[in-house]
Amino acid sequence: MNRRERRAAARQSPQVASQHLVTAKSLEAAKQGQSLFKLGRYAEALECFDAFEKFNPDVAPLYQTRGLCLQRLGRLAEAQADFEKSIALNPLEAETHKNLGTLHARLGRMEQAFASFDRALALRPDFSAALNEKARALWSLQLLDEAFATFHRSLAVAPDNADTIWNLALLQMLTGDFERGWLGREARWKAPSLGLAERGFSQARWLGDHPLEGRTILLHADEALGDSIQFVRYAPMVAALGARVILEVKSAVRPLLAGISGVADCIDRSSTPSLAFDLHCPLGSLPLAFGTRPDTIPFADGYLPAPPAARVESWASRLGPRTQLRVGLVWSGDPGHKNDHNRSIALRALVPLLDCDVQFVSLQKGIRDADRAFLAGRSDMIDLTEQLTDFSETAALMSCLDLVISVDTSVVHLAGALGAPVWIMLPFNPDWRWLLNRDDSPWYRSMRLFRQKKRDDWASVVDSVRRELEGKIAAWQARQSGSHPRG
Repeated sequence: MNRRERRAAARQSPQVASQHLVTAKSLEAAKQGQSLFKLGRYAEALECFDAFEKFNPDVAPLYQTRGLCLQRLGRLAEAQADFEKSIALNPLEAETHKNLGTLHARLGRMEQAFASFDRALALRPDFSAALNEKARALWSLQLLDEAFATFHRSLAVAPDNADTIWNLALLQMLTGDFERGWLGREARWKAPSLGLAERGFSQARWLGDHPLEGRTILLHADEALGDSIQFVRYAPMVAALGARVILEVKSAVRPLLAGISGVADCIDRSSTPSLAFDLHCPLGSLPLAFGTRPDTIPFADGYLPAPPAARVESWASRLGPRTQLRVGLVWSGDPGHKNDHNRSIALRALVPLLDCDVQFVSLQKGIRDADRAFLAGRSDMIDLTEQLTDFSETAALMSCLDLVISVDTSVVHLAGALGAPVWIMLPFNPDWRWLLNRDDSPWYRSMRLFRQKKRDDWASVVDSVRRELEGKIAAWQARQSGSHPRG
């Protein structure tokens, strides 16, 4: 409101003047909400958007942005209602149709998702983001040829769209095209959907293109904990090129990874600013630097040093006498992960496994309320997870087990890197690193993969795991008795 408007408002009735003041305040609330949303402070942003709505109930962009905010907070039904209200107010906004399609796809409502994407594209045929989301939806149904074609259509419209380049790279990796996939994964630094930021080091990034003899290189974590464990296998190879290797990882895995061969120093990020080094490389870029193909993945037999014997003995003592096959179990990942809805299982769904003649040991951190209530009624499962203070403790406990069964979390990388037997339960649309149509992994030779044959069909996965587990139980019991199982 400019000076003339304020003077005019003052000459009007107090009620009209108050309405002008409220409008100014609500506009400020909307701006603040936008700023908080960009910072990822969604709960605070939502309060601002709610304040704006009280005096501006018919503003279509409000409901589109608030819908995104609600979606980030996991309040999906409310998000859908906001998107639909935004469309009712302005049916010609392609962005809102795209957002609604993405939400439908997240909830597995694929027919509605494709209808929304197609409406967005009818309004804007060159809408790269809508093409990207439609390709992801096709991919989730494993309609891979159509997904590839739609990603390429998106890139034809916007060749520099980093989100599309990133997603296409993941699909290339999933289908075994590592050569193009590793290159495409470098777009992660510019992809808005990932929220990653380049570190801004003045030193050059090493991608296998500089000699390392006599030089110090910083290898730094750039993705999740499981990625750090997976890609740290390259550190000894970097050291073998004559470099002094400094490894920077998150504190939860630092004690675990400090003993990797060839690592001169292992630090967390707080120590990095004072370091002197010549070159740097993100851990996730090391496979590109070494030109890794599915048949050249190094150290698939395991590469983490064995946990200290004293620590293993301490865990063995806490577990008590071994009278059954011991199996570690993980059924859910980080609830904040974008793909958590696809990869986590409710503990109750594992009852067919839990009823096997096995001593289950929980390796599950961050147990959810519904699972905690169910777990409280299972006195047959050992749960010492409060004593798992970091991944080195988990590794020591894992060394006391015969097998680990888990969904796709960092625990499977830990087991594989130790060379410990691990079975992973995978959704129909798995992460890129597990490839397609195989029950083994070139990343970890001690791993077996159990896949959904159709979307959301965890029951068949659990049944397959149970059958294999029963065979393992019989073999274990036969060894204890000195006999041999039949068949």
